[in-house]
Amino acid sequence: MRGANQSSVSEFLLLGLSRQPQQQQLLFGLFLSMYLVTVLGNLLIILAISTDSRLHTPMYFFLSNLSFVDVSFSSTIVPKMLANHILSSQTISFPGCLTQMYFLIMFVSIDNFLLAVMSYDRFVAVCHPLHYTTKMTHQLCVLLVAGPWVIANLNALLHILLMARLSFCADSTIPHFFCDVSALLKLSCSDTHLNEMVILTEGALIMITPLVCILVSYICITCAVLRVPSTKGKWKAFSTCGSHVAVVSLFYGTIIAVYFNPSSSHSAETDIAAAVMYTVVTPMLNPFIYSLRNKDMKGALTKVISMKFFFC
Repeated sequence: MRGANQSSVSEFLLLGLSRQPQQQQLLFGLFLSMYLVTVLGNLLIILAISTDSRLHTPMYFFLSNLSFVDVSFSSTIVPKMLANHILSSQTISFPGCLTQMYFLIMFVSIDNFLLAVMSYDRFVAVCHPLHYTTKMTHQLCVLLVAGPWVIANLNALLHILLMARLSFCADSTIPHFFCDVSALLKLSCSDTHLNEMVILTEGALIMITPLVCILVSYICITCAVLRVPSTKGKWKAFSTCGSHVAVVSLFYGTIIAVYFNPSSSHSAETDIAAAVMYTVVTPMLNPFIYSLRNKDMKGALTKVISMKFFFC
């Protein structure tokens, strides 16, 4: 379409979560509380891991990176949503919308890869315990974290460049609380076939490949755990893995439901509900799932909190 590289829209209107005034006050308090829990919980994880030498292992190194990404991920969306409510202004500029979308895609991709890296780490620890220290070297751990950052940035850049070429010459109202890819594609008056094809091919490859690695890792872990003679040991391992699998299912299930279906097959309400799960709920669960069930992490967090109260 000619002129598709120019957008006549200078800003968008984010409708948010609800248009009902009585619901907006409740949702503001709820999301502010959830965001504070997300930031505080994940920052405590990072602080505990960095200050406790016993936690300087590959597993906790990956966990601290996941916590950082989760805080950044939520901070890309929730503060803007809360600010819009306070200022009674629901607009966002076109460059600001693309910027928010860039960081959203980037952090979702990194989160996705880190979940796969953590499952691989647990696979080596459970299935090859005698070779764990020789396989999970410091160099490999750094590479397993740096690689996702490079891939995620390139992936986000590709989608933003494709989005920037579209025209938005009609309705500029986004029925969402952030600049979502699928919502913007519905507003475009250009041909979005290429964008949708990239989402369903390259985007699917970015998401599905780590998911397959996670599934293979946990299948191998399950087989190894079933060979453990102790019933208590089996239950402990399955309990820990079950929590991780639940978060992985929540994260992948909502993203696949939103982004890997044709844009006409789901409503704005469905998109918003799914987005809330992977942008707000899942990052908030990170401290509880990966830390509070872990004795070493509990001890480190207790020390950090005790030191804080001591200095106060």
